[in-house]
Amino acid sequence: MKSPERGFFVGRNFAPKQPAIELRKIECSYLLRETTMPLLDRLKQELDRAGRAAQDAFDDGKTRLEAFRTRQLADKAAQALGYAAYRAKKSGRELDAATYDRLSATLETHDTEAARLESEIELRRQQSAASRESSSTTTGGSASSSSDNFSGSPS
Repeated sequence: MKSPERGFFVGRNFAPKQPAIELRKIECSYLLRETTMPLLDRLKQELDRAGRAAQDAFDDGKTRLEAFRTRQLADKAAQALGYAAYRAKKSGRELDAATYDRLSATLETHDTEAARLESEIELRRQQSAASRESSSTTTGGSASSSSDNFSGSPS
């Protein structure tokens, strides 16, 4: 029996083929990295965009809820002022100045805050519409969907 060094494989040198295989591995892994990295970058961009959209929606909802609660406080203050004026008239006297000042100041505070929050909501709505418009013109106008027509309130 012949040993492998002297038999059929004598004269063949396998050493040069090993670097070629490793070279192929490097080329394949480079191609894999070359195609995977843009995909991962795109995925990261889309996740960031979705995260920003979710955060914007959360902030918008929070502002709407705060405006609603502030408007309720203003309504309660107006109701308290109306009741005080009604009771004073019913008893045949005028509403004293201290009570009127206190109730009207509370009403004014809540009403001003509610108006500020409502204008902030309107500004966000306009900015959102403008950003949707600019993104649809950037993509050639084909980016409209049924969610673009949703205004956020029932009609």
